[in-house]
Amino acid sequence: MSPLPDPDYQAEFYQSVASKRLLAWVVDSVFIFILASLAVVLTAFTGLFIWPLLYLVIGFVYRVATISNGSATWGMRFAGIELRDQRGRRLDGSLALLHTAGYSISVAIPVLQVISVLMMLTSSRGQGLTDALLGTVMLNRRGVRL
Repeated sequence: MSPLPDPDYQAEFYQSVASKRLLAWVVDSVFIFILASLAVVLTAFTGLFIWPLLYLVIGFVYRVATISNGSATWGMRFAGIELRDQRGRRLDGSLALLHTAGYSISVAIPVLQVISVLMMLTSSRGQGLTDALLGTVMLNRRGVRL
C-alpha cells in the first residue's frame, strides 16, 4: 500500500493538477526569463552571445534550488501544488536534481514532452514521464497532510 493519497478515494489531492502544472510552468518561465535578463545586464550584455545556454543553466539551477528548498518551484507554490516522493515526503536535493534533469531531457526531446503531457492528462495520479520514472507525484498543496 502506498503512503500517497489514493486517487480514487482522495481525488481532491489530484484535482486540476495538470492545469495547475501548466500555470506553474508559465510563472516559472517568466521568473527564469527575468533572472536570465538580469544576468545579461550584469554581464554588460555579453550574456546575449550565450543567451540559450544562460537561460538553460539559470532555469536548471532555479528549479533544483526551489524544488529542494520546498518541494516546489515558485510557480508551483503560486499554483498551490507541490512534489512528493513515493513515500509522501518532500523532495530532497538529490531527487530535485534528478527530477529537474528528467524535466530538462523531456523538454529537449519533443516526443518525450508530448508523452509526458499525455501521461499527466490520462494517469490516475497525473504523473508525467519523469514522475513515473522517479516515483514522484504532484499534489494540491492545501490538502497535503503527509
